[in-house]
Parts: sequence; C-alpha cells; structure tokens
Amino acid sequence: MSRRRPLPGFSRRGRRLCPSAQLSSYRGKHFEVVVPKGTDWPPGIQAQTKPGASQSEERRGAGAGASRALWKARRLSLTADSRKSQLRFSGASCCDTLPARPPPDEPAPLLREDPAAPPRLRYTIPEELGRGSLVGPLARDLGLSPAELPARKLRLATATKRQLQYFTVSGQNGNLYMSERLDREEMCGEAASCSVSFEALVQNPLNVFHVEVAIQDVNDNAPRFLRDNFQLEINELTSPGARFALGMAEDPDVGSNSLQGYELEANGYFAVEVKESPDGSKFAELVLRRALDREREASLRLVLTALDGGDPPRSGTAQLCINVTDANDNAPVFAQDRYRATLREDAPPGSTVVIVSASDADAGTNARITYRFGKMPAKVLQKFVVDAESGMITLKETLDFEDTRGYTLLVEVKDGGGLLAHCEVEVEVLDVNDNAPDVILTSVSSPVPEDAPAGTVVALLNVDDPDSGENGEVLCELSGKSPLSLVSSSGGSYKVVTASTLDREQVSEYNVTVRAADGGSPALCSSAVLWLRVLDVNDNAPVFAEARYSARVPENNAEGALVLRVRAWDADWGQNARVRYRLGEGRVRGAPLSSYVSVEAETGALYALRSFDYEEVREVGLWVRAEDGGAPALSSNVSVRLVIVDENDNAPQVLYPPAASVALAEIPESTSRGAILFPPCLPGCDPCLVSAAGEGGFVPPGTAFVLPGMSKLAKLKAESRFSVADGTDSRQQLRARLRAQGMKPRPA
Repeated sequence: MSRRRPLPGFSRRGRRLCPSAQLSSYRGKHFEVVVPKGTDWPPGIQAQTKPGASQSEERRGAGAGASRALWKARRLSLTADSRKSQLRFSGASCCDTLPARPPPDEPAPLLREDPAAPPRLRYTIPEELGRGSLVGPLARDLGLSPAELPARKLRLATATKRQLQYFTVSGQNGNLYMSERLDREEMCGEAASCSVSFEALVQNPLNVFHVEVAIQDVNDNAPRFLRDNFQLEINELTSPGARFALGMAEDPDVGSNSLQGYELEANGYFAVEVKESPDGSKFAELVLRRALDREREASLRLVLTALDGGDPPRSGTAQLCINVTDANDNAPVFAQDRYRATLREDAPPGSTVVIVSASDADAGTNARITYRFGKMPAKVLQKFVVDAESGMITLKETLDFEDTRGYTLLVEVKDGGGLLAHCEVEVEVLDVNDNAPDVILTSVSSPVPEDAPAGTVVALLNVDDPDSGENGEVLCELSGKSPLSLVSSSGGSYKVVTASTLDREQVSEYNVTVRAADGGSPALCSSAVLWLRVLDVNDNAPVFAEARYSARVPENNAEGALVLRVRAWDADWGQNARVRYRLGEGRVRGAPLSSYVSVEAETGALYALRSFDYEEVREVGLWVRAEDGGAPALSSNVSVRLVIVDENDNAPQVLYPPAASVALAEIPESTSRGAILFPPCLPGCDPCLVSAAGEGGFVPPGTAFVLPGMSKLAKLKAESRFSVADGTDSRQQLRARLRAQGMKPRPA
C-alpha cells in the first residue's frame, strides 16, 4: 500500500478540513499523510511538524477567532489501533479524528481526474446495493452547498432510461443515491470492467459534468453445475492415468470471483484436474490414480465441488456416481495426436475436412467408440460438424479467409466404457481470389491548365484487395491513349500525373479508365472512370483564313461601300478566342490610310471611306491586325491589296489625222500582209480596247484591214499593221471611226 491516493477530505462533524491531503504511505498500523504547501488550516488546528522542524515554521491558532495560517508541506501521523485510525492535530483545544475506513453510510470514494479535462466525477460502488444506498455526495463534489441547490437545479440528464433507473439525486442535500438494486452480471455480463455513465446538469449558470459509477463485482454468485448428478461406469481394468470428462460449472461473476477450480471428495482412487478450453473456461477431468477392484468396491459416490476465488469463496457441488464394471481395460487411442487439414474458403458446405481415426483394443460394447467435439467457441461449432460413427469432419457453413484464416478443433473419442481420448485438428483456410480490387478516386484536380508541366499531379486514387498473396497483389493501369500516367506511392495509393504537356486545342477533355487487376488466376478486375477537363491557356494567335487578301474596287465607288471582309479564327477557347480587328498605320498620296478605308473591329469588314479615282490612285496596300482577348493578347497581321478598276469616264482623242481631215494611203497590190498602212494613232486617257469600224458599224470578218485590239491595261503600240489581198489594183479611201470599248462607248 505504498502508492499515493487522494483522500476525500478530513471530516469533523460534516465539515471539510483539509481536502488536499494525500495518503503517502502505510506501514503496519502507521499512515503518513502529506499536506501540500499553502494549506489553509481551520482556526484552532495545527499540524505537528516532523522532528527537527524550526520553531518559525509552526504557527498555532488562538482559537476559533484566530486568523488562519498557511502551512508548508507537513507529514502527519495517522496511527491505527484495532478499531479505527485517528489523525491527531495539536491545537488549542481540539483533536479531530479520521476513520481509517468510511462506515457504510459514508459515500463511495471520489476519484478526481485531470483538472485540464472536462469536468468528470467517478464513484466506485459494489453491486447489489439496495434502494436508497448512498453513492456519493454529488453536490458537494461539484462544489455546491445545500443553499445553492434550489437555484442550481441539480439533476441527471443525457443518459439512457436503463442507466437512469438505477440512480437518483436528492433535491435536499444533492447526494447521489441508488434508486434500485443493480446486478453487475445482468448489466455487463462477463466483461472485465463495468460502469454506468451519465451527465449531471446544473443551471444558473448552466454546466454539465460527466459522472461515471464503476460497479465492482461482488461475489454474489456461487458456481453451479448444469447437472446435479454425473453417472460414470468405469471398468475395473482401467489403467491408472485414464481420464474421464466431467461436467463444467458456471459462475457469472468475473475476475477472482469467477470459477477458479474444482475439488473432489477425498478417496483412494480418483483425483480431479482442472483443464482450460480454448475460450478460457475451466472444466474438470476425473483422473484415475489407482486401479479399481470391483470385488472390493463396486461403486463410489463422491462429491465434486466447484470453487470461485471470492473472499470468502463460494462453491457448488454435484454428485459423482461411479459404477465399476468389468473388462473395459483399454481406452481409445487416436491414430494421431494432431491432425492438419487445408480447406479453400470457397469450399461448399458438406465438404470433407478430415477424417480422424481412433481405435480401442477391447471387444464388443467396450470397443464401440463415438466421436464428438470438445469444448470450443460457439462460432467454431457453427462451422464444422463431426460424424459420431466415422469421425468424418465436414464443413457446416461457408468459410471466409478474410474473416478467419484458421481453426483449431478439439475432438473427443469415447468408448462404450466411458474412456476418453482427445486430439486436435488444425484447419488452415486457403485464400481464394474472391474479391475484386476496389478502386477509389480520393481526389481529382479538374480542370488542369493546358500549360501544366509534365509530372503535374491531377488525381489521387487508392486500390485495395482484401485477398492475400498474389490474389491481393494489384496492378493498375490507365486504359486508352492519353498524356497521363500512373505513379505508385505506397500502401495501394497511386498518383495520376501528366506524362507530357497538354493541348486543349487538340483534346479538351479526357475520360480515362483506371483499371485494376489482381494477381489471381483468373484475375479479377475493377475500374473507375477519371474525367478530366483541360483549361484553356492563350497559346494560339489568331490565324487569317487567307495568307493575303486582294479586291478590285471600281473607281467612282460610293463612300462607305463594303470592299471586302477579312476573317481570322483563334484555336483557343472563350475570351482567349475572341478576335478583334484593327487597321495598320499607313498613308496614301500623303493622306492617312484611315481616311481612305476603315475596318469593323468585330466582323473584319473593310469599308471605303471615299470615292476612288483611277486616274489618281490605281492601287492601295494596307495591313489588318487580328488580336485575341487573352492576357497578354496575341495577334497576327495580313496584307490587303486594293486594285482600283478604271471606268470609261474619259472619251478617246484622235490626234492623227487631225480633225476634219482624211488620211490617205496608197497601197500597192503586192503589199504584203502586215505592212504599215497608217502611222499609229495615240489613244485617249483611258487605256481601253480600241477597234476600227466602217460606216455601218464594226468591220465584219474578211475586211481589208483592222486596227488591232489592245488589252485593257496596255497602250496602243507605236504602229498598227493590217493586210489587203483582194486581187485588184485599185485605190480605196477608208473613213475610220475609233471606239473605246467600255461600259458606255464614247465616239471620237
């Protein structure tokens, strides 16, 4: 008893004197109590200091009215006589005592926990307390005085109905009482620890305290056999050392109060040994110590006693009626002490596990043996069954490797004379690939910028397969073609990362299937779909539909006339793909280009701002810029060429022959084709197609001469050629008229 425990406080007529005192040690009848520094002693009470303490450390109270003194740590003697222990204080005229053990009407010890934790009280009581028994001074331990109880409204709350049915709190003194008898075995069964928890609620201000009442087991149950009598028939030739199974007693108490062993009434033949089954329960085996003699003693009646470990112990008895028979002098013997078997977890019920075999050297009834299972947990007995005649153990229910990987079966064989033998069967459950991998996407980062570098983590996933060995080894892969790859982490975790740069303009989203396959044969597979959207980045400049643009604009056009449209598109998306157009800088005949043409920002339409004159401006070259809406913006330029088309707005002029004159030419009959007839005629200002015509209109085919036509953009040559070949030797006078072939002919 050397460990230190808190005391509930020193009591003197119901008044707390030193709640912080601690029991330091116990030696024989002598206790030492440690009082911490700073203890505020009541008036008239003085602790006796250790021998050798300085006089300055002692302060005596001068009576009830004296001021209290703060004391340094003291050691107080607590001496126990045969009836009670007393704690003696030296004071003016008082001597207070502290009982070594609280009387029955005193509260259960209060255990206070760490003050940093939420408010918590713990009481310990024995089971079977009657109605009205005190559990503890709840109000006092919560720091509430009786005068505060009406206002604070102490009550029990937040507990189940079953928990509250055992306890009640007094509205007068705030003590916690039993409201009905509590049976630990009924509440907690065979659990090692048993407690009831509920909340204590006070108001004004509102506060809640956790209260736990630990229920100590009381040895209130005696061991009890399931049968009052056990009948055994044992052959007189049974060899010493033979064992016989006896019934097992039950005791619902726990710990040391539970069943501890068995005793057999003194006799000259038998002893009892305690055996422990796999589940921890104890059963008795009767052991023959000396050979029997039926002629001397044909039967025995012995008392078998089961004992628990209580103080005092309790016991239960059963009668053993042993009849001594003749001839069965051989106990059954198993072929093996231990059998081993393996069974696949997918084996159907009814499958044979193993066949145990035993033999008995006796004959007749004494050699007839039967098999059965020994004491085993219920869940094991649910899985297997043994045939009493053949010893064949078969599967009763399906197995699950992931739940239990092996079983140990205890098999007994009994012959006709009651002799027993035991063996163990170890059943190993073999894993079968009956679980497909489970693929769980734990995190997905979508959308992913298309300029994300290679190795960027876009998703996390976890793969689990509860099977074992190769059946639980999982291989993951991404199906389909994508710039993604899987990187294994640890413990079945994977990262999905970019294997290369992304291009939203090529693929804007990915639907990737994560496929997981285990190593079983055949392999089981599962999959999960990862949907990933690619976020656009402004990485594409606008592109014009044509490398260059040109248009023919007739002169004398209307102001504001549409000349042409330029069009550009951007492979990006959203704002990054929005294209606007603007005109490049330039000048025409000294004037700003913007005074001649304009471009519409949204549509790319190019308009003429003035009427063009071919005789002044025959061609206009300019640049149009297309710019997207990204930040920063990207742009591209295209050249535009405007060709001004001449119109027939000027009449031709005949410079030779002069006006009102005739040009005559003498042409020899032998003049060869292509000879010059007239000197060249210079055209007017418009370089149009010019032709010669007679009085009646254009010269028909086969005429004596023609004035060759000129191309639209070329001037007349320096000379014109024609040929005459009609076979005559006559002179001809021609009257010619020049026509300029335009939109509206003009004569000259």
